[in-house]
Amino acid sequence: MSPRPAPLTRPDGTPIRALVVDDEANLSELLRMALQNEGWDVRTAATGHEALTVIREFAPDLIVLDIMMPGLDGLGVLARMRAAGNDAPVLLLTAKDAAEDRIAGIGGGADDYVTKPFHLEEVVLRLRGMARRHVAVLADADQRLRVGDLSLDEEAYEVERGGVPVKLTAREFELLRYLMQNPRRVLSKAQILDEVWSYDFGGDGSVVEIYISYLRKKIDSLGEPLIHTVRGVGYQIKAS
Repeated sequence: MSPRPAPLTRPDGTPIRALVVDDEANLSELLRMALQNEGWDVRTAATGHEALTVIREFAPDLIVLDIMMPGLDGLGVLARMRAAGNDAPVLLLTAKDAAEDRIAGIGGGADDYVTKPFHLEEVVLRLRGMARRHVAVLADADQRLRVGDLSLDEEAYEVERGGVPVKLTAREFELLRYLMQNPRRVLSKAQILDEVWSYDFGGDGSVVEIYISYLRKKIDSLGEPLIHTVRGVGYQIKAS
């Protein structure tokens, strides 16, 4: 049996806070127990309105959000969160055939999704990855990456271009970091999905296209284009 991963905590040493939002009580309880086993502080909510209340009072670091709920659904909760300036990473739970909802969720600011039915271990691994990227401080993450006048500080979780700060979501940061770790290398959608989204199966490549467009709006708008498309192959980052 493989060794248990070291527990992840917030930078101040307190437990990571997670919120599970799902109207299926059994599923919600299963996720709660799995994340508590990680040493996290976990709350649950059964409706969209209850979720907004818990988000306001509990201030979770990570949120698992079911899309299909009566009344205020998951996309509605996500929209209200982002409109209020809350950028906590969100993992969506979606129906297997609800491609439109997944695209709408990613476009609305979600960081990842899994389809029902899912493997519990996969969800936990996805959330651990989100926690490492967005919440926990990594002791060995001390290298500043540079491409042209663009710099990424992995320790401070900061990005600048030409001295201008660039605010990125957790997923955008991870994607940019992967590109900058491989300057001038053409990376396929499959490679990006595997590395940034941790997919070990054929994921939806449109997710990569969406996030590349987000990065271009935030980074290439500040100078000469750095992120390039190699048609039919993938994407690369390079300075002129």
